Amino acid sequence: MALLLRLQTRGLTNALRGSFRSSRGLSTAASAEDDLVLLERRDSGVAVLTLNRPKALNALSDGLMRALAEKLRQVDADSSLKAAVITGTGKAFAAGADIKEMHSREGYSDVRGENMLAHWNSVSNTRKPIVAAVGGFALGGGCELAMACDIIIASEDAKFGQPEIKLGTIPGVGGTQRLIRAVGKSKAMEWILTGEMISAQEAERAGLVSRVVPAGTVLEEAVKIAEKIASFSSPVVQLAKECVNAAEETSLAEGIRFERHLFHATWGLDDRREGFQAFSEKRQPTWKHR
Repeated sequence: MALLLRLQTRGLTNALRGSFRSSRGLSTAASAEDDLVLLERRDSGVAVLTLNRPKALNALSDGLMRALAEKLRQVDADSSLKAAVITGTGKAFAAGADIKEMHSREGYSDVRGENMLAHWNSVSNTRKPIVAAVGGFALGGGCELAMACDIIIASEDAKFGQPEIKLGTIPGVGGTQRLIRAVGKSKAMEWILTGEMISAQEAERAGLVSRVVPAGTVLEEAVKIAEKIASFSSPVVQLAKECVNAAEETSLAEGIRFERHLFHATWGLDDRREGFQAFSEKRQPTWKHR
């Protein structure tokens, strides 16, 4: 609470500067961190990935995002894992990109040449469902990271926002594209063009988050949802995720055709046959995940 009061009284710009920079005495290089992303594999088939730069409010450095991409590749490749949860340690989900690191790039040709932030697409490219468990700040790149997940569960103390306008730039990892799809043009414009922070309650009312839960329970609630998803047929869950994501990028007619195609494809799955048979026999299905 004391941190939040300081953020409110000093103004969002100063808050961002404090949130994004690494704490004094710590190296900003990824090599200075033992584990930038922690991966826990649970027996329920859920992977919990924890962003682990708490003293920097989990600022999203290149090293952290490369580590997250690698962990997500491991999740996708592990047949025992059916869903994932991404969360953060400490007082933030992720307070944004590592501004000090980004500021070291000079000029359009540098950032264009290296296609800066392109590797951040690993979250949206993951085939298995991902639930974001957001506690504390999810600002800038942190908000974009949460939006790249499939479901957002927010703690009642969570704060969202795209404050890049106050730093003289714009969102660069899908903020202008995903936010409008989540909350509509007017709210997306207001939030992006003012850079103001949004409460968890307002984010829920606007449709940005799925639900708001009491402080201290967000990871538990997100894991419950992921475990429910993991209890179903993994290939069918992935097909359903693919269909829903396609709806954001296609017309209604094209989307319905795509949905019908994948619906027909489930007739080639053992799990579709098992699901129908179990329903007829009034028993719980035993999924083979094929």
